[in-house]
Amino acid sequence: MNLGDLLSTSASRVPGRTAVIYGNDRISYEQLDRETTSHAKWFLEQGCRPGDRVAILWPNSVEIVKLLFACFKAGLIAVPIHVSMKVPEIAFVLDHSRAVMCMVHPNLVPDALEASRGSASPRTVHSVLEPVADRQPPDLLVVKEDDPAMVLYTSGTTARPKGVTHTHKTIQQIFSPRVTATPEVVEVVLVITQLSYITALCGSLLPAIATGATTVLAPGFEAPLVLDLIERFQCNFIAGLPSMMGHLVEEQRERPREVRSLRAALVGGDSMSPVTQKRFRSLFGIPLREAYGMTEIGLLTANPKEATRPGSLGRAVAGVELRIVDNQGREVPDGQTGQIIARSPGCFVGYWDDPQATAEAIRDGWLYTGDLGHRDEEGYVWFDGREKEIIVRGGYNISPQEVEEAIYAHPSVREVAVVGQPAPVYGERVVAYVSLRDGRTADEEELREFARARLADHKVPEEFIFLAALPKGVTGKIQRRALKKVAATAA
Repeated sequence: MNLGDLLSTSASRVPGRTAVIYGNDRISYEQLDRETTSHAKWFLEQGCRPGDRVAILWPNSVEIVKLLFACFKAGLIAVPIHVSMKVPEIAFVLDHSRAVMCMVHPNLVPDALEASRGSASPRTVHSVLEPVADRQPPDLLVVKEDDPAMVLYTSGTTARPKGVTHTHKTIQQIFSPRVTATPEVVEVVLVITQLSYITALCGSLLPAIATGATTVLAPGFEAPLVLDLIERFQCNFIAGLPSMMGHLVEEQRERPREVRSLRAALVGGDSMSPVTQKRFRSLFGIPLREAYGMTEIGLLTANPKEATRPGSLGRAVAGVELRIVDNQGREVPDGQTGQIIARSPGCFVGYWDDPQATAEAIRDGWLYTGDLGHRDEEGYVWFDGREKEIIVRGGYNISPQEVEEAIYAHPSVREVAVVGQPAPVYGERVVAYVSLRDGRTADEEELREFARARLADHKVPEEFIFLAALPKGVTGKIQRRALKKVAATAA
């Protein structure tokens, strides 16, 4: 079954039930199924062919849900782009994915046009969802479950994001464990992160569609709004980042809402404070269950409802094999730290147009996460750090090289190294160490604004530290690890 068939199956079971709510906009399963079929045929009328990439630069709304399922039904590969991305970041995704079309929210059209300027991709930019023409539209072709469905761009250990490619089959295998991990009856799911992220797509929207539940979309995360939506629509399930849950706890403590409808809450993306977990349970009446996953493979571990172990990542979820290995790939004993590797039917099929990175990540069928951890005698996994140099701020993965490349474009910068500094609430903050060219000047505010024009806001360094020269090893390579130790000591 492909993802378009998934929607059609639910529409046949619960045709009149509300599928998606955004603000005052609502759409039933029957209407969503009918309109997405019409839009899928419109894509084909425009010259799109199965396997073509369609970029989607659209915030949470009923429209982005329509766009995604229209792509699935037409056999197109959806490439969601986060709306916080700046023009250079958008341009990279359009070029790298070789998108033939970009569907853009009207407010973001200027950015999309600037990003596509001088590029062969995309051929067209559209900001309106259109029905098929009056003439007989083209028939939809059969879309197979092994056909690619999405390319999700995520920060990696290189200066540029990598396109994680999932098929219709791997996506369905990803969200199935989420349903198993939260067996509570869920009739209304609240999405508090953007649908360009796998957590929102495979952790909330698609499981809801598969089970005929209603999805409520928040435009973005604001603690008061999220609590208002839970109260207004009697939401049963949320999933978010540790920083988000911390804000919800504070807001509920100061201005309580009626939240007894909530039956399950998952948190992941970074370590979660046991103190916050305790406060959440006291205020919301349910455990805040820590989980662990990746864009490449989805949910790997989760804490069971009645056996939550605060501070741990939980146990491996159904369908996932998980091992802790040493540098030679040999499994280590319980209690010993090693790299977390995993295998499941939901593992991605490769990084788009990057066979080398794919081969490094997937070895003998196992995904090497680059994360360090250990497993106790009861099967709970505990996080011990990252083998990679990725900075994790509030659940966002930030590539130091990507931030450095943006800052290097400033004419006064000779050298730059970006590291993460431990920080409360968000886990890490972004710090840039900069050496200026002789005779050139630049202050912190100038470099921050320069970076902000080229990077999403969460990637912009919160602090710039100026040095005469950056520390280097015998080979002349900047020693980011040494700077990270300095940052940790300063924190």
